[in-house]
Amino acid sequence: MTEMNMAHALNDALAVALADDDRVVMLGEDVGLTGGVFRVTDGLQERFGASRVIDTPVAESGIVGAAFGMAIAGMRPVAEIQFLGFSYPGYDQIVSHVGRIRNRSNHRFTAPLVIRMPFGGGIGAAEHHSESSEAIYAHTPGIKVVAPGTPAAAKGLLLAAIEDPDPVIFLEPIRVYRAIKEDVPAGRYLLPLGVAEVVRPGTDVTLVAYGAMLRDAGRAAEALATDGVSAEVIDLRTLSPLDADTIVTSAVKTGRVVAISEGHRTAGIASEVAAIVQERALYSLLAPVARVTGWDTIVPLKRTERHHIPSVDRIVAAVRRTLGD
Repeated sequence: MTEMNMAHALNDALAVALADDDRVVMLGEDVGLTGGVFRVTDGLQERFGASRVIDTPVAESGIVGAAFGMAIAGMRPVAEIQFLGFSYPGYDQIVSHVGRIRNRSNHRFTAPLVIRMPFGGGIGAAEHHSESSEAIYAHTPGIKVVAPGTPAAAKGLLLAAIEDPDPVIFLEPIRVYRAIKEDVPAGRYLLPLGVAEVVRPGTDVTLVAYGAMLRDAGRAAEALATDGVSAEVIDLRTLSPLDADTIVTSAVKTGRVVAISEGHRTAGIASEVAAIVQERALYSLLAPVARVTGWDTIVPLKRTERHHIPSVDRIVAAVRRTLGD
């Protein structure tokens, strides 16, 4: 075990993948000489060479298209898009080709590639640098969508994503890159995609979160505990496929659910969690499912961004409502 932040854990995962498998290559804007906009790929080009860690032009459609071609040719590319909000020029490649090749070719071809994207706000940057539009990709058939909330989960999930036979959108919460440290296993280890984790057991209410919101859900649980409220916290980890069984099991146990997401309120991940609970655990509920989300607006600039991102206070208030306080 080594204590790492998420940026270091992701760098370690990429180094393990590059060292263990010659088919693994990295490509993206500034991933080589600069080490990535958040320095997640720092030192990898120097260690593995410019033919394995490839600096590309500023062209997201080209990055995804090149990675797609590499993948169907038998390689294991890991493409980086500098911010989720920059990915839209590459969305046509993802939805029209990357996600469809297995079905289109009647399973003769697959696209085992990973597309890494930092997402979410918290650094006060302009709109395209702070978006949390992950529901767009979770709604796209043929791809998996992963959003870790801790350093150890990030490493295990990224290595699993690189080994997956199908394409994976790997979302990295910007606010968590260097915010927390924890012990991370050395070497190769994999966490299964599509499996959520109960990171804090509880009996009175279930908090469902992912990415940067996981830390705030934990803080809310701690604040509630001082008043005798026992909150169970679930880290979704994977947004598509969503682990409905873990969510429903917890909902049946606690009878109350608060779904938390930095993304837009309408048609978002929190809405899907609420729908699953309503369909499969309605008669166990003691209160309506509550949602704590971002708003249906473009993410505002620095001075007002904090009003867009769900806060610990908003999560606690939602729990209070489910308790009837």
